[in-house]
Amino acid sequence: MSKLPESAALLKRIRKRFNKACKEYSLLQDNDKILIGVSGGKDSLMLLKLLTEQSKIYKPRIQVMAAHIKMSNIAYKTDTVFLQDYCRQTNIQFIETETSFDASTDKRKSPCFLCSWNRRKELFSIAQANGCNKIALGHNLDDFLETMLMNITFQGAFSAMSPIMKMKKFPISVIRPLCMIDEKDIAMYAELENFPKQIKNCPHENASNRHQMKRILSELEQLNPEARYNLWGAMSNIQHELLPPPITKQTKTE
Repeated sequence: MSKLPESAALLKRIRKRFNKACKEYSLLQDNDKILIGVSGGKDSLMLLKLLTEQSKIYKPRIQVMAAHIKMSNIAYKTDTVFLQDYCRQTNIQFIETETSFDASTDKRKSPCFLCSWNRRKELFSIAQANGCNKIALGHNLDDFLETMLMNITFQGAFSAMSPIMKMKKFPISVIRPLCMIDEKDIAMYAELENFPKQIKNCPHENASNRHQMKRILSELEQLNPEARYNLWGAMSNIQHELLPPPITKQTKTE
């Protein structure tokens, strides 16, 4: 039996982890209409490919559309022609819109947070206007672990992101179907398939602690090749009896 070409074997592994995440966290249901947020980076292009393919499968029966939000005051350049062509070829509706933010309006929040929040706000508006009940974002396994390490280190909280999050103010859920897929696998597939690369000139990119967390994650993996998957497993394997009990805030009395 002949071996699969490298890109085909890699895509098979990626699809397996995508399907596992969708099943374990019940990310996809019949009659879902899903808005895919596509930045134009490798992760969102991978997400677009996987969910578009899934929409052609009988079960579960889902509809997908895609949206690209351009931040006018951040120097990211994305090949939107590629996005438009891909969506046209696969018969997927594509919406492109533009917004901006002023970092000076809230000094308590980082520019990265404000940028992400404003992009998300636009996605919710598009989803509601088009009758979508879910928004899919391209956060991969590394994003989850880096967020967890940052929250432990800088906030003193054991938290990360959720594969599925139901919004309280909107009849919409946010799903992250790439949550079990390694960033290096996505990067390798993007390279093999010649995904167009984003040109990043964001002035705030290096101000984030995420780069340091990437380095720490890499060092942990050098200590133990399974560290990445053990960290993921640890998030759902909380052994409360081996941890300090929660501290309850006592009411002050006069």
